[in-house]
Amino acid sequence: MTDRFLDKVYQARGADETRALYDAWSTSYEAEVAENGYVTPGRCAEALASVVSDLTAPVLDFGCGTGLSGMALRLAGFTTVDGVDLSPGMLAQARAKGVYRTLDAIIADCAIPTGYSAIAAIGVIGAGAAPLSVLDRITDALAPGAKTVFSFNDHTLEDPTFDAHVDALIAAGTMRSVFREHGPHLTGRNMQATVYVLEKT
Repeated sequence: MTDRFLDKVYQARGADETRALYDAWSTSYEAEVAENGYVTPGRCAEALASVVSDLTAPVLDFGCGTGLSGMALRLAGFTTVDGVDLSPGMLAQARAKGVYRTLDAIIADCAIPTGYSAIAAIGVIGAGAAPLSVLDRITDALAPGAKTVFSFNDHTLEDPTFDAHVDALIAAGTMRSVFREHGPHLTGRNMQATVYVLEKT
């Protein structure tokens, strides 16, 4: 019987445990999330495409996983997408899709590449995944006018710290909110997520 991971993934763990879990999940990940109606990559990609002027400018897919987010970005019209992820297993799945210009393995707390018009972190930050500090590292890597799209699912939003941190970035004048919408995430589980697009000021 195929191991099921969705019920495990929201538990807090360190970077090494997270990498091991996603490596183990890599070959069955897409089937499991599809079975549960995973729509967040498409929502994020369409939100980002609606607020950028140049779809040919390079976008970084941070925490690209098996490449579902990269595929969504390409379907939304982005022509140049680079991907990075902690999990070699996930990267192998992403590489097979042929939608990325470059794909690289990263380690936790590594420097986030700069020079991108947008950085996507789709389903990356939150309960059982990357810590909230990653959002600060992403916003620090953006040049003025560049954007980031990310999502917080309902499990993550149970902790008010996450939404409050977004509001704090906006209140501080570091980032400007250009899109925020709560909507479907895993339709098969009636789970929702908020999609955010912020622009560096």
